[in-house]
This record gives sequence, C-alpha cells and structure tokens, in this order.
Amino acid sequence: MGSRLELDALLKTLGTNHVYFQPPSGFQMIYPCITYQVSNADTRFADNIPYRYKKRWQITVMDKDPDSSIPGKVASLPQCTFDRHFATNGLNHDVFVMWF
Repeated sequence: MGSRLELDALLKTLGTNHVYFQPPSGFQMIYPCITYQVSNADTRFADNIPYRYKKRWQITVMDKDPDSSIPGKVASLPQCTFDRHFATNGLNHDVFVMWF
C-alpha cells in the first residue's frame, strides 16, 4: 500500500505539477491540474483480523484542452480505471478510480 505522499509524487510525473489533494471549495486552481481524494477502501480479513487495507482514490484530470495527454497517462497507471468524463465551465474533467 502506497502512502498519499507517494501517490502525490507519482501524479506530479504525469504532465503537470499542479496536483491538489482534496482542494477546498472556491480554491483557485491552476490548469491543467489533477485533484485526488479517497473514495473508498478495502479491508481483507483472515480469522476475523484485518491483514490488508487498501485505499481507492478518485483522481480527476481537469484541462481546457480536450485532447490533453494527461488522462491517457493516468489511465496507464496500475490498478487505475476510467470512470467518466464531463465538461463544465470550459474545462474537461476525466475521472478515474485507482487502488493505491
């Protein structure tokens, strides 16, 4: 299981240094950017004792460029799947979920 800071460092290698963890409402982001937050977790048990705990992260790429290369780089990460795309306020949003 990787730490949040390891995930943050990994996301910063994908084409933008503007990576935000749980940005507060109204926070002024610089685009293109990636935001991420915990969306779920999985605990595995043996003899009723947890032996593995892994977080699922929601990762959103926001870019004005509809042909941005960043979503493809996120999609190529291990245990990462595409969830949905939407556009709002002139920004394209590509949402992924990833176990890390």
